[in-house]
Amino acid sequence: MKWLSALAAAFFLAACAQDEPSVSAPQCDVSLIVLGVAQDAGKPQIGNPNDPAWDDPSLRRLATSLALVDRRGDKPKRWLFDATPDIKEQLHRLNRTAPTNAPARVDGVFLTHAHIGHYAGLMMFGREAAGGRDIEVFAMPRMADFLAQNGPWSQLLVLHNIYLAIMENGVAETIGDDLSVTPFLVPHRQEFSEVVGFVIEGPEKSVLFLPDIDDWEDWDAEGMRIEDKIADVEAAFLDATFYSGDELPGRDMSKIPHPTVVHSMERFAELPDSEKTKVHFIHMNHTNPLHRPGAAESARVEKAGFMIAEEGMEICL
Repeated sequence: MKWLSALAAAFFLAACAQDEPSVSAPQCDVSLIVLGVAQDAGKPQIGNPNDPAWDDPSLRRLATSLALVDRRGDKPKRWLFDATPDIKEQLHRLNRTAPTNAPARVDGVFLTHAHIGHYAGLMMFGREAAGGRDIEVFAMPRMADFLAQNGPWSQLLVLHNIYLAIMENGVAETIGDDLSVTPFLVPHRQEFSEVVGFVIEGPEKSVLFLPDIDDWEDWDAEGMRIEDKIADVEAAFLDATFYSGDELPGRDMSKIPHPTVVHSMERFAELPDSEKTKVHFIHMNHTNPLHRPGAAESARVEKAGFMIAEEGMEICL
């Protein structure tokens, strides 16, 4: 796909190191940039001292996040999809490819849900850090209520660091003449909020962002099919938290349900190649072998016709 480019993928990985990265020229006016591909806690993860990523910065991965960038006009407009614990590093990287006069400023943040890897980064907009001013945060009703009723998030509202825009299931949020974001509910653990994915529509193309879901079959039971969602977009970033069900020995995987990559590939096996290449696996746990480009599991995914999301990947919209 010509509209898909791995813009500055090497730069995004090198940004964790001390050397100054080289920056490639933007390839398109409106694009979606992958800022992170890991599960909520990133890679390496706390309590895992044997991960080689501690000693090799090139192996580190940030929590899953995307940035929508509109470079048209006098200055770029930028929206984040999820505010992760790695937001400081992610905004630093974004400032290299889509700089503004206010490097800590974004035009909005779209939240999928209230698990730590998806909203905890909001704290960096507070007065202890960026001291943001009226940053628009798009949230579903329960998510918004959670932020408003609980500190320290409520203080961000009191101090006008952020303000909330309440989304509605299936209703598009228009953020530009030819830019919109539509949330849709998905079945996943909802301790504190709803859980949603997004369809992100640009001037010419659209992208599906669905980092967390319990199971594709649970969604089938609600009258929704992931294959239909894939058919409606040009690229789909899908939950790949675990490669297989035996990834966490000693843990009850039923307590942390996600469709495994193995299961997703089996389900999508009969899709035409043109549909398979839309699928980009993302939100990978630190144990997931897809973090290793040379792993046999990575080769299996690519041979089957699917994609593995990479930090720095850019999709023109």
